[in-house]
Amino acid sequence: MRKSIAVLCTFAALLSHSYAAEYKAVPDWLKLPEGRPALGNMHGDIAVSSKGDIYISTMDPKAGVQVYGADGKFIRNLPDAPADFHGFVIHKDKDGEFLYGARLGAQTIVKLTLDGKEVLNIPASAIPDEFKVKPKGKDGKEGAPVLRLTGMDVAPNGDLYVTDGYSSDYVHRFDKTGKYIKSFGGKKEPYGFKTLHKIAIDTRFTPARIIGCDRANMRVVHMSLEGEFLGVIATDLLLPAAVTVQGNYALIGELKGQVTVLDRAGKVVAKLGTNTAADQAGKNTVEPAKWVTGTVTAPHGVAFDAKGNIYVAEYSLVGRVHRYDKQ
Repeated sequence: MRKSIAVLCTFAALLSHSYAAEYKAVPDWLKLPEGRPALGNMHGDIAVSSKGDIYISTMDPKAGVQVYGADGKFIRNLPDAPADFHGFVIHKDKDGEFLYGARLGAQTIVKLTLDGKEVLNIPASAIPDEFKVKPKGKDGKEGAPVLRLTGMDVAPNGDLYVTDGYSSDYVHRFDKTGKYIKSFGGKKEPYGFKTLHKIAIDTRFTPARIIGCDRANMRVVHMSLEGEFLGVIATDLLLPAAVTVQGNYALIGELKGQVTVLDRAGKVVAKLGTNTAADQAGKNTVEPAKWVTGTVTAPHGVAFDAKGNIYVAEYSLVGRVHRYDKQ
């Protein structure tokens, strides 16, 4: 039987220290539609619209993006949405609110209305081959250039920034029409990235910056919007995989079983859901019978709502989303 004991998930509770922010895990908050036993295989992301609707991506071809209300009730599936959104955001433009996503399988960048209509599609060919990895075959010859786009965000001026976190570790920049501008980052110094998994625009600074999850290096970094490496924000994280920013806080989802809230200076203000079980942390195979409310397994997407409540999408064969309400 699934455990559903509500827990107060604060760093204070975990380590007996005092921190600036407290959150309470909400048990069984998500209400699946009739006839759907589980969210579905998840290796994607989560975002909240200005209305408070929660968009969750799965790998289900018939329900690639599912939409739920703030009360947890199912609203609809997004028609024709792809089932390979690895990282996506919801962003307000001058002409409305849109979903921008990087497709892991198709390796395209798309912009959709919140009703699912495609209004922009940037193909892989828009990125110069010099910034792509060319894997070598058994014969030693280089194969076709490969992209493995994993995350993206939209700058205040509408420019798009997309990270190739599973391949080259470059960030690719486009203008709001989809025109390619430049690429920067990569595995060489001064960047030295090892799986720049997901990124966000950090609006806590003027001018805004890019905040990125350098996963295998266990760190979170800053870059300028022009691509200059600005420095390391936090280290010794548990495979940081996802990031979003709201107000003074940056929310980090750590694939190895933890969620951390950082302030503008990079100081920890809360840690949520820490999972130390070796057979669970970082795994996508944990069965619902072993779930504990508020304890994460493999955070892969994170989001705030307007009230500062936190949502965490798991890397999970079954599909699971946590909610932590700000106290």
